[in-house]
Amino acid sequence: MDMFSRKAEETLKQDAPLAARMRPRTLDDFVGQEHIVGPGRLLRRAIEADRLSSIILYGPPGTGKTTLAMVIAGTTKSHFEQLNAVTAGVTDIRRVVAEAADRLGMQGTRTILFIDEVHRFNRSQQDALLPSVENGTVIFIGATTENPFFEVNAPLVSRSRVFRLEPLDDEDIAVILRRALGDAERGLGTFSVEVEPEAFDHIVRMANGDARSALNAIELAVLTTPPDELGVRHITLEVAEDSIQRRALVYDRDGDAHYDTISAFIKSMRGSDPDAAAYWLARMVAAGEDPEFIARRIVIQAAEDVGCADPHALLVACAAAWAVRFVGWPEAKLPLAEAAIYVATAPKSNSAYLAIAKAMEDVEKERSGEVPAHLRDASYKGAARLGHGAGYKYPHDFPGHFVPQQYLPDILAGRVYYEPSSNGYEKQIANRLTRWRSVHERPER
Repeated sequence: MDMFSRKAEETLKQDAPLAARMRPRTLDDFVGQEHIVGPGRLLRRAIEADRLSSIILYGPPGTGKTTLAMVIAGTTKSHFEQLNAVTAGVTDIRRVVAEAADRLGMQGTRTILFIDEVHRFNRSQQDALLPSVENGTVIFIGATTENPFFEVNAPLVSRSRVFRLEPLDDEDIAVILRRALGDAERGLGTFSVEVEPEAFDHIVRMANGDARSALNAIELAVLTTPPDELGVRHITLEVAEDSIQRRALVYDRDGDAHYDTISAFIKSMRGSDPDAAAYWLARMVAAGEDPEFIARRIVIQAAEDVGCADPHALLVACAAAWAVRFVGWPEAKLPLAEAAIYVATAPKSNSAYLAIAKAMEDVEKERSGEVPAHLRDASYKGAARLGHGAGYKYPHDFPGHFVPQQYLPDILAGRVYYEPSSNGYEKQIANRLTRWRSVHERPER
């Protein structure tokens, strides 16, 4: 590298964002993710022994995926190559693989290939990489914010160990911020800074486990705050609020956070927790989720988990779904909230869900019995000569508008699919069914 190139690289390092300058250089400096890089953990042992195999680092932004890859680059004796899936193509992959094969054959040196945002690789790019990972020409490290089991080729995932990184907790974020404020070489230590406790706590809290977001905020706060007559930059709560105005919600409509959040919303309604249902709904609203998608989930839950225990739940849910189209954002969050809370607080029964599931199982596995003759359509000319409708008893001609007769095919006569719970309105349904079924006198299966 010539003098000009070295000077340009040094200038870039100095002008790099604080989050890039403060990347840890060793595992001992790495903050958080103790479950995978804590003392004695498998990944830490592999890195320290320089015996790494192909891995995929998966987690939200700002949790240390790229940082961990850089730590590996600084500690390994293997040659380290880095590609970004957004800009790299099949030609780049083939070049790196060819150089890795030459390096391994001529020098006996292994090559670690780090690919950031690997979920953005298309199938042909992943297929170009797969053989070299399989035969050991390269050791692959992939970083992704998306669930690799959904977004990365199954053969590539099967040849890699997947490690999930979790959002950092507030104490981890606080440690990282204090380190940046005190580091005179790479951080903000050359500035005289006083950060109000409320301002510091606000940045920590609003970072939402994202170290990059916290470091970007503190850097912006320090660089845009003029010093007083003594040269001290005072970071107030107002400055902190301006520097990190809104927490970055990790949410991709096609990604893992989408499915995890809607799952939490559904399970909160099912679990009769209106507070949690309102919270997860608010998370989806803030992240810009499709309101009609939310409405559909509430309608399904009303039928699946409330059912006949409170038939009004489905009416409320359907009304909210209609209101979403009629009203639109942002007011649509109100009928959605009403419906979600109604479903969460309603008496619960999954008897309708179980009934259709059992009936579907019989449809798929049992012989398809004939429609009993007395139930067949007798409205067309000639039906009577075929015996259609003969013997049918019209319930409204009998006391209580009920008369026992067989409605199932002969092969399924006596089969019970719907078993009402004792919750809510189903208690009344159960009493009626018990009375009706007791007079049917049909054989049980």
